[in-house]
Amino acid sequence: MESDRWYSDHRVWLELFVFANLSGLIPDIALAHATNGFRHPGEAVPLAFCLVASPACLAALVAWRVRGRERAWRAAGFAIGWFAIATGIAGLIWHLSSRFLAEMTLDSLVYTAPFAAPLAYVGLGLLLIANRMVDHRTRDWPLWVLVIAEGGFVGNFVFSLADHAQNGFFHFTEWIPVAASAFAVAFLAMPLMRPVGRPYLWLCGGVLGVQVVVGLLGFAYHVRANLAGPSQSLLDNFIYGAPAMAPLLLPNLVLLAALALVVLGSAAAA
Repeated sequence: MESDRWYSDHRVWLELFVFANLSGLIPDIALAHATNGFRHPGEAVPLAFCLVASPACLAALVAWRVRGRERAWRAAGFAIGWFAIATGIAGLIWHLSSRFLAEMTLDSLVYTAPFAAPLAYVGLGLLLIANRMVDHRTRDWPLWVLVIAEGGFVGNFVFSLADHAQNGFFHFTEWIPVAASAFAVAFLAMPLMRPVGRPYLWLCGGVLGVQVVVGLLGFAYHVRANLAGPSQSLLDNFIYGAPAMAPLLLPNLVLLAALALVVLGSAAAA
């Protein structure tokens, strides 16, 4: 069994990250799809998936680390991972087909449903699959995790750019997450292209620290805007107003990228 010193296994931390994200998507999806009252039955699919996959992911992790059932952990992870990827791709097509695929204009791309949002499912599915297919004792493991984190920052760049373009970047602060995501993409790309030393990894850590500040600042801005919203119903302001949880994607991606950088740093020291 491998129940002792579970905290020293970076695979466990990655599984906990996926579990936390699947759990966090439950209120996020419920709030986002409540804008039209779950008008189409397909909008309940990602919510139902998270309600099932989140406890299943945790149960598989416990079965592996406590009971030593690694095969059950691997099988559950592959099943959840591939279903998450299918859910994300279907959601991407669904969001684009709401307007963009019919008109194929930049305006329709900006004002369609947030097309980058379902890709969160794809990223989580890839993490589960990579955690089982890539040898965690090699340098490939943190690089694959960093690739997926890099994809998340690219997605956040596109998401914040398109979302804030809907009101023409009315406040100058709406450019901050766009610039911050671009910096994160640029700095985290270097370890993927060539081996880097620990000083550069510390520099990347500083860039990630800025992402945390930007994400928390955006969360405060969105919540403040909803609290002062036009509706007398506070719930309606949060449903139809600024997406309160969207800026928290940055601190969330920081956790994933930091895990990859820590493992890379350990390999560099060795």
